[in-house]
Amino acid sequence: MVHLNRIYTRAGDEGLTHLGNMQRVPKTSLRIEAYGGVDELNSVIGVAACETLPGEMAAQLQIIQNDLFDLGADLCVPESDDPPETPPLRVLPAQVAQLERWIDGHNEDLEPLRSFILPGGSPAAAKLHHARTVCRRVEIGVLRLADEEPVNRQVGIYLNRLSDLLFVMARVCNDNGREDVLWKPGGDR
Repeated sequence: MVHLNRIYTRAGDEGLTHLGNMQRVPKTSLRIEAYGGVDELNSVIGVAACETLPGEMAAQLQIIQNDLFDLGADLCVPESDDPPETPPLRVLPAQVAQLERWIDGHNEDLEPLRSFILPGGSPAAAKLHHARTVCRRVEIGVLRLADEEPVNRQVGIYLNRLSDLLFVMARVCNDNGREDVLWKPGGDR
C-alpha cells in the first residue's frame, strides 16, 4: 500500500527526480517522458470512462487504468542485472492476453470496415479515439526509450494492443460501427 503524507517534497525543484530504484535522473530523461506519457494516457482514459458506455466497457477501462499504473511502475524501475531485494512490478503477458480477449469480444458485432474512420461520432467514441492517439504516441516514447535502455518488452506490446482495443471500443460506441464517420478521400474538394 502506498501512503502519501505530503504531496510536495521539494526534491524535484532542481529538475531531477527519483526513479523507483532511487536513482536520480533529469526530469527530461526518456524514461521520465515515457512513464509521464503513461500517466497522461491514464487521465485521457479516465475522461472517456466518464461517458455512459455499453456493456462491460466501463469496468474494462477501470482495469486498464490500474494496468497503466502497473506499466508506469514497470517503467519507473529500470531493468537490471542486479536483482533488487524486492522484485519490481512488471507487465505480464497475461495482461496483454486479456486485452486481446476484449478486442475479440467487442469486434464480434462490429460492422465490417469499408474505409478508414475519422475520430468522432458519439462523444464517447471521440474520447476513446483521443485515448487511442495518445496511446500510440506513448508507445512511440516507450520504443524510443527501449532504443537507449532495456525495457520490459511486454510494455510496448501492451500499449500496442491497448490502442487496438481503444479503436474497437470507439467503434462499439458508434452503434457498433454503423455511426462511424468514414473518410472520403479528397471528399470535400
